[in-house]
Amino acid sequence: MAQAGLQQREVVFSGSVQGVGFRYTARSIARGFDVRGYVKNLSDGRVQVVVEGTPAEIEAFLGALKSQMRHYISGQEEASRPAAGRFAGFEVRF
Repeated sequence: MAQAGLQQREVVFSGSVQGVGFRYTARSIARGFDVRGYVKNLSDGRVQVVVEGTPAEIEAFLGALKSQMRHYISGQEEASRPAAGRFAGFEVRF
């Protein structure tokens, strides 16, 4: 069930994003924001971030992540949808 005022954003980052601490950096940065979700390496070399929160918190979190990891990111694909409210925190998934 969608949660009022919250959204879910899925961002798939491409570039040299695996093997550079991207997932653990994302988890560390997420602790400073009111967001929930996960980060996961994909088998094709990209990294998927699924994050839920208010649009402002999501933007701030993604901005901080993109800023810190900018040297490794060469592209991204993004999709938004209503939040499902199924995440308890922000975690690294395998």
